[in-house]
Amino acid sequence: MTSGTVTQPPPGVLTAFGLTAPVHPLAGGRGRSLRAGDAVVKPVDGAEEAEWSARVFAGLPPTAGFRVPRPLRSHDGGYVVEGWTAAEFLDGREGPAGKWGSLITAGRAFHRELRHVPRPALLDRRDDPWAVADRVAWGEAAPPRPTNADELLGRLGELAGPVAAPSQLIHGDLTGNVLFHPGRPPVVIDFSPYWRPVAYAEAVVVADGLLYHRAEPELIEAVLPGREGLHVLARALIFRLATTAVWAGRVPEDELTRFAGVTHLAEQAAVAALATRRTL
Repeated sequence: MTSGTVTQPPPGVLTAFGLTAPVHPLAGGRGRSLRAGDAVVKPVDGAEEAEWSARVFAGLPPTAGFRVPRPLRSHDGGYVVEGWTAAEFLDGREGPAGKWGSLITAGRAFHRELRHVPRPALLDRRDDPWAVADRVAWGEAAPPRPTNADELLGRLGELAGPVAAPSQLIHGDLTGNVLFHPGRPPVVIDFSPYWRPVAYAEAVVVADGLLYHRAEPELIEAVLPGREGLHVLARALIFRLATTAVWAGRVPEDELTRFAGVTHLAEQAAVAALATRRTL
């Protein structure tokens, strides 16, 4: 894809999914999705994960807590054709500012429906920057080096204490991927699967809110109460910071400033939590 140009699907893709309407670019996301009538088509980064994710979404039961775009099967029964997928189009606006409570509630409803989905082996084979950074956040891989984020990653590592909550399948990038529509349940899109505690998915939302959406510090206690909440928030911040470091090798100074500010908030909250515990 070149700058300002959206890749068009090969002609056989639309035919395979039974789509005949003209395609038009959709705003948001990574700028790769196109609308074709009542459907959305987009290229995938990995056919195996895309096929598996589509099957997970197709198997979710209807619920009042959230909606997901139902994947479209191709004529041969699969969900990926020549590196493209298709799903129904569901209208809605991105949050998250001002909708933190609704976003978290929708995420919890979504994750309740994923509790019994088994862990896919494909998670072990991923080596993209997000997967690497997630392993760094959970102590399963060494931090990327050399990087100008080492000092901050070290401070966050000291805050990233043990997390007792069990792991399950989660969506690790909910912040910009929940759409809201008046009078209808929120729509969860663009599944980013990880095998971690549900609180980790929520901590990524809190981290994103503090870093990029001017969320108030009170969001930490509202969503992630207690010491374990701070532990998982620290891991979410490591995840976001390490992703940038893996991608670029060097974190832009404005990003470091953002992360330094939120890290300071987390450190202050940890000190306050410890003081409260000592007075009990």
